[in-house]
Amino acid sequence: MKNIIISTLVLLMFGTTAYADALKEKILPMRERAKVMDDLLKHRLDTLVPELMRREGIDAWVVMSREYNEDPVLKTMLPATWLSARRRTVLIFLDHGPEKGIERLAAARYGVTDMFKGSWNPEEQPDQWQRIAEILDGFDPKRIALNYSDDWGHADGLVYSEQRDFVANIPDRLRTRIVSAEMLAVG
Repeated sequence: MKNIIISTLVLLMFGTTAYADALKEKILPMRERAKVMDDLLKHRLDTLVPELMRREGIDAWVVMSREYNEDPVLKTMLPATWLSARRRTVLIFLDHGPEKGIERLAAARYGVTDMFKGSWNPEEQPDQWQRIAEILDGFDPKRIALNYSDDWGHADGLVYSEQRDFVANIPDRLRTRIVSAEMLAVG
């Protein structure tokens, strides 16, 4: 019995090594892997997000997170080299219609690679919430989706303080236009 166990362990050890050696030739280096991941993300942002927003009748989708407490949806929208939100990261999708498409903005200190154009300069407008309010006020969406949900945990990533501060800073007329982004997040 002891010989069978030893033989099995030897076979597993060398068999696994041979399998790992064969597999390592197929695994991309990290930089190449990040490019593939970012290409897939860009495709999703270019094709899936517009389809879902129009299906749900959403004109503006605001996804916001603070560092160390990321919305699960935000994590799926960050480039491969971004592991988390930076300070407060706010991604804004504005649907200008099928002809002009979806505008993607980052109301954050930085643009998010070439996928989300930076739209807040703290030197020009020190208040990030005010800048977000300016963007939405200028766009005047009929429906603003935020990530909250009673039924889907991964669609419920907006924390109370972010929601409170967002609502407190947007114009009164836009507050009644806030809806759940539940079906966008699930989609």
